[in-house]
Amino acid sequence: MGFLETFFNFSVMAKYFPDIRDAFFVTIGVGVSVIVTGIGLGIVLACLRAYRLPVLSALIVIFADFMRAMPPLVLILILYFGLPSFGVTLSGWAVLYLVLSCVLAAFAEEIIWAGLTAMPRGQWEAGRATGLSFFQVLMGIALPQAWRMGIAPLVNRALAITKMAALGSVIGVKEILTVAGSAQSFSGSATPLTMAAGAYIIIFLPIVILSHRIERRFHYAT
Repeated sequence: MGFLETFFNFSVMAKYFPDIRDAFFVTIGVGVSVIVTGIGLGIVLACLRAYRLPVLSALIVIFADFMRAMPPLVLILILYFGLPSFGVTLSGWAVLYLVLSCVLAAFAEEIIWAGLTAMPRGQWEAGRATGLSFFQVLMGIALPQAWRMGIAPLVNRALAITKMAALGSVIGVKEILTVAGSAQSFSGSATPLTMAAGAYIIIFLPIVILSHRIERRFHYAT
């Protein structure tokens, strides 16, 4: 009885359900925005890198390596607390979105780039021999193959990074963990944390299942 009272207190659930519900949609909003922006930017960077312009390629590599090496929490704290010193103030949501999008873009760029470089050189040459421009070969032949090869790791990486939306709790973004932690403090019950766990399962379990199906759909036979 004590376990149920602690983790499944229905009166506490009823009281804090509206707050958890609102945080649920905030978390979904952050996740969808980060996935669309991060993967989109990563594809653009990989395609630009394919032109092999020395300065541009070097900048893309530096960006990708830096964003993959730095802990997202450190970047979030630097932007949120450091930028106001330079007269730039961003909301917690904007900081979280910007950092996670850039982190996902860095990984997406490397995944797509690996797919582009894995394509046999003969396909590039065959495409050019038929009169296609480099851009047409890149977009019509190389990128679709790189996307197919990279879809499984992209989905897994996107899933891992969107779960980092919970880092918004340190800068006051009203996502699930922030709201649940506050409710737990006020109620003295662990029930809000149970609700948060359920909300995360509702969001991410379908994505995990979808990722398995995508991996099977695009799996290359070895």
